[in-house]
Amino acid sequence: MIDLGTIERVDLREVWPHEAANFTPWLADNLDRLGEALGLELDLQSAEAAVGPFSLDILARDLGSDRPVIIENQLESTNHDHLGKLLTYAAGYDAYAAVWLVRDFRDEHRQALDWLNQRTGEDTAFFGVVVEAIRIDGSRPALQFRVVAMPNDWGRKTVTSGGDKVTDGTGSERQERYRKFFQSLIDILREEHRFTSSRNARPRSWFAFSSGSRGVQYSATFMRRGKTRVEVYIDRGDRDQNEGLFDSLEQRKESIETELNEPLEWDRLENRQASRISVVWNGSINDDDDTLEEIQQWMVEQLLAFKRVFTPHLQDLAE
Repeated sequence: MIDLGTIERVDLREVWPHEAANFTPWLADNLDRLGEALGLELDLQSAEAAVGPFSLDILARDLGSDRPVIIENQLESTNHDHLGKLLTYAAGYDAYAAVWLVRDFRDEHRQALDWLNQRTGEDTAFFGVVVEAIRIDGSRPALQFRVVAMPNDWGRKTVTSGGDKVTDGTGSERQERYRKFFQSLIDILREEHRFTSSRNARPRSWFAFSSGSRGVQYSATFMRRGKTRVEVYIDRGDRDQNEGLFDSLEQRKESIETELNEPLEWDRLENRQASRISVVWNGSINDDDDTLEEIQQWMVEQLLAFKRVFTPHLQDLAE
């Protein structure tokens, strides 16, 4: 007979005694776990971000849409005060997604988010997420995010970085080819390799993924003149920080290229704020299906290799 354990709920204050001092810093370091629950690829922009005289718990960016995501934490039951804050912060940052993390959701506040989702169209998504800590037979506490409010069609809609909806048959043929290509790419990366949390591709020539390090992305791109690129893109919002991280990685160039078993293009991008480390291959979105499949497989292999090789270096430099 199978011997099953007993699940026990753990008081969130036992795990994080103080919301601002304990939970928010933890979440800022573990946005990938929240992103997985939401189907978003989240990159931290700032903790305790200013909104006029107020302070937003976490400002992030969804790399799939390249738009702001605001996150308001509340390790207690929902109340009107925090609902008002959520709306204020969403307006202040013109957010693509507004996320309310709480211990318990009152029905009237969940209904308020459902009402907002029904009336704001595809430009803004409101999420209600219950934070739960559990243990089994006295084990260490484990966290889970339970999404209780989201747009009705979440997971099916596709928007451009500017928020314009593009569905089959309404976008240009080229846009639709980009969307279908990258939809297949992220599905493979998510389902077969657990590489990303993203679920929706956009009708554009590139797609970015979180590296787990703030302001650093792995991305796959169709370039001009029949070329494709997989890259580490560094943009922390400050040129000196970007160049400092780029220079530190370049000092490890020999080791990194040996681990990847191929040379890379190291572009400090002197005339721009960001920096880039990449590998380039032939390919165009206008190629035939067999060639596009080869390009896609190459991108998958390169992205997995970049994550395997660069992530430990980025973590080491962060420490």
